[in-house]
Amino acid sequence: MSEAPEAAPLDPEDRKIITLARSARARNQVPEGAAVRDGTGRTYAASTVALDSLRLSALRTAVAMAVASGADTLEAAAVVSGADALPADDLAAVRDLGGPGTPVLLAGLDGTLRATIPAS
Repeated sequence: MSEAPEAAPLDPEDRKIITLARSARARNQVPEGAAVRDGTGRTYAASTVALDSLRLSALRTAVAMAVASGADTLEAAAVVSGADALPADDLAAVRDLGGPGTPVLLAGLDGTLRATIPAS
């Protein structure tokens, strides 16, 4: 029986945004957490916003935080969630700021990377 090949090690900066996303989720006890890294290396972490008058996914909240802080591009994004896929609106927010090739790392609740999705 052959063993599955090991996954390539995760870049430390990508591991960092997954950790930040996981921490935001746990701290606020919400369904998902997200973090983005802008073109200068600054990071923004956020969680799901579920108010009566405002509902935002964690990823859209993180992108909004980056924009509000003056970011004009994104290098990468990460989402920690129990979901198997990300909504098109979330990927569109990343694409709007980062471009179609910006990687979105989707990790499980334990922080294990499950997929890398281009924002296209």
